[in-house]
Amino acid sequence: MRKRVAVIGGGIAGLAAAVRLRDLTPPGTEIIVYEQGGVLGGKLRTGELAGRPVERGAESFLSAGPDGGESAVVSLARHLGLGDALVHPATVPAALSIGGRLTPVPGGTLIGVPGDLTQLGDVAHVAGADRDEGHPLLAAGEDVAVGELVRARYGDEVVDRLVDPMLGGVYAGRADRLSLEVTMPQLAATARVEHTLQAAVRAAQAARTRAAGPVFTAVDGGMTRLVAAAATASGARISLGLPVRDLSRTAHGWRLLLGPVPAPQTDDVDAVVLAVPAKPASRLLAGISAEAAGVIGRLDYASVALAALALPPGTPLPELSGFLVPPSEGTLVKAATFFTRKWPHLGGESGAVIVRASLGRHGEEDRLQLADEDLLARARRELGELIGGELPPPAASWIQRWGGGLPQYTPGHHERVAFARQQLPAGLALAGAAFDGVGIPACVVSGERAAEDVSKSLEE
Repeated sequence: MRKRVAVIGGGIAGLAAAVRLRDLTPPGTEIIVYEQGGVLGGKLRTGELAGRPVERGAESFLSAGPDGGESAVVSLARHLGLGDALVHPATVPAALSIGGRLTPVPGGTLIGVPGDLTQLGDVAHVAGADRDEGHPLLAAGEDVAVGELVRARYGDEVVDRLVDPMLGGVYAGRADRLSLEVTMPQLAATARVEHTLQAAVRAAQAARTRAAGPVFTAVDGGMTRLVAAAATASGARISLGLPVRDLSRTAHGWRLLLGPVPAPQTDDVDAVVLAVPAKPASRLLAGISAEAAGVIGRLDYASVALAALALPPGTPLPELSGFLVPPSEGTLVKAATFFTRKWPHLGGESGAVIVRASLGRHGEEDRLQLADEDLLARARRELGELIGGELPPPAASWIQRWGGGLPQYTPGHHERVAFARQQLPAGLALAGAAFDGVGIPACVVSGERAAEDVSKSLEE
């Protein structure tokens, strides 16, 4: 009998799961992707500004994986026939905005954690004691907040001026609350071997330098190309705008309750990949495992917004790819990318000069409660102040809001997720940023592993 698999959630994790299921399952297996929104891709969404593609979500992904080989996204893109569309940023430095001055990001750091303290200059002064105390920094399996470890070893300024803005740019969170294991897995691994933080950072960096080539990669034409190619390659039936409201077990598989309450529908399938954020995942799991649902439902999220501005040709900007802003500076803008300078494939600055700013951190949701035009005005004003000159009015602009968009992984996150997964019966697997990390490679790996897990149940 032909098998049927439901993938609930049409973000990149769900689509990666669908592609992997197509590769693993017999011909004729029916794969259905249920996405309650009107478009696929989740937070991978390419917009348009001044005739150029500008990302409304993630702009790039890591080129290399933890082992030094190509990352899961690069492998997926090649598998989808997009190998020739992979592009890389220009080798232009980035900066930190500290005390009203743009200062180059010091070399030799790992997501802001220094491996060479002599390169810090005036950016931050080391105040901790990074002594060898005769044992590894962390015990086997131990997880701590990034800020806790770095403050103890390097002092407050390194965290506040370097690590916090770096983590804030990716997670919109604070170093004192984010898990080392999730946000810096390579450093967590070396910290369980090395006796000083400096040695642990250098060991983690050595593992990364085995990968040749640029650190980051993007897709020419935008991330939406990756999304569309994955949907096509999966051969899945795509169901948009039809939410899955309940999930229950049947004698031979799973039953999905779909659609609005007044007009419910059901669909029976043999296996399910659940690739949605924590809160909806928790709701769908409540009738299957109260323990798993409870653990997953406690995950917190940060809300952010992106402001994109197309400035007149020739608008002067610092010779940078962009900059990061520490929370201590008090601005709503936490990062900025000079898009047309950073990404040469966009055609340089012969046309409009495109700048994209990221706004908001965890706990600052109230600061984002402005009308779009007011948020744009705030972003433009702060960007001008941060680069030292008022920006001209944009010829075009947009605001993209991601309410509750970025998971906040507190220490012990991986252990809690592992516990939740252990509570689930065969044929049901979890995937996505809520469980395995926000980076696109992490989401792809998560989706592929979930597909592998449920495909085994189909063989039984």
